[in-house]
Amino acid sequence: MSIEVRGVEKVFGNFRAIHGVSLNVREGELVALLGPSGSGKTTLLRVIAGLEFPTAGSILFDGEDAVTRHVRERKVGFVFQHYALFKHMTVFNNVAFGLRVKPRADRPAPEEIKAKVDALLDLVQVGQFGNRYPSQLSGGQRQRVALARALAIEPRVLLLDEPFGALDAKVRKELRRWLRGLHDRMGLTSVFVTHDQEEAMELADRVAVMNRGRIEQVGSPTEVYDTPATPFVYEFLGNANRLPCRIEKGRALLGGTVFTEAEKLVDGAGIAFVRPHDIEVTTERLTLSIPAVVRQVLVAGAVAKIELSLEVEPGMIEVALPRGAHWGAPFTAGQKVHWRARTARVFPAADGGAPAAAVEVEPTTLK
Repeated sequence: MSIEVRGVEKVFGNFRAIHGVSLNVREGELVALLGPSGSGKTTLLRVIAGLEFPTAGSILFDGEDAVTRHVRERKVGFVFQHYALFKHMTVFNNVAFGLRVKPRADRPAPEEIKAKVDALLDLVQVGQFGNRYPSQLSGGQRQRVALARALAIEPRVLLLDEPFGALDAKVRKELRRWLRGLHDRMGLTSVFVTHDQEEAMELADRVAVMNRGRIEQVGSPTEVYDTPATPFVYEFLGNANRLPCRIEKGRALLGGTVFTEAEKLVDGAGIAFVRPHDIEVTTERLTLSIPAVVRQVLVAGAVAKIELSLEVEPGMIEVALPRGAHWGAPFTAGQKVHWRARTARVFPAADGGAPAAAVEVEPTTLK
């Protein structure tokens, strides 16, 4: 089933949580709502589910208005971050609950409920724990039970609010791979909320990056990472060096030195973003390179992080080199070097150096 969000706004008192958001989720697609705390992603998810009513705008399921439908009529499965399992019920009864409270005319027979719940518990790999209580399970097992409960009602849409947020890193990684496989096998249409960039990139077909109640960019994980539409998206999706620069005649200058192209931007103040792994460091001067001094070298696992001191604002940048590459040409504190960006993206800057709304401006990439 497809989902269409049209111009949705949500206001709580004097606070506008969502500002005219529109989003299309195709049938069978898994879409991530990604953003920092307070960006409106959970509120949007709850509006889609029917747990909140929009102040303005509409929600359509398969082209039909869903706003006027009761949450039960939407056939939405909802998985909460903290499981929301009934502590006094066994695992089996938690999963069976949604089936047992259906209207009598729609309620399956007891033997059908048992067969379905047993099958779901096996599907989420907790079949042996049906007689246990939630307190007797690990966090990962409880989240699997919560997912089985959401699937029991045969939802048309599966919505997940920070489903792995309460789990440790190893369990999160295992569960998100498993969830991706389950989504594909069942042919679900799913939307999940997360603030974890790695989780969104690994799990979703498309990512909607949210900020202050608005969607800044929607695209595949590769699109939003490689071609960010705004400064916020660039900085939120991974580490990035932010370099105030000057745009002159289609070129970006840092301290008077040209370091990348900016062909489609008008002359004026700009902000360039360069990811640490997109920087080349050498002891020789190269085309478009800028002098610097090694401030310190930190080796973290497979990556060597090198901090360079610049003579111009912002004064310091970070470079990430594969450990092998670093040992092949080791750098030491105090050493004079040159650096250049393999790929840099330039945006116009508003007065005071704050990022301008760069959605309508196509940034440039070093050629």
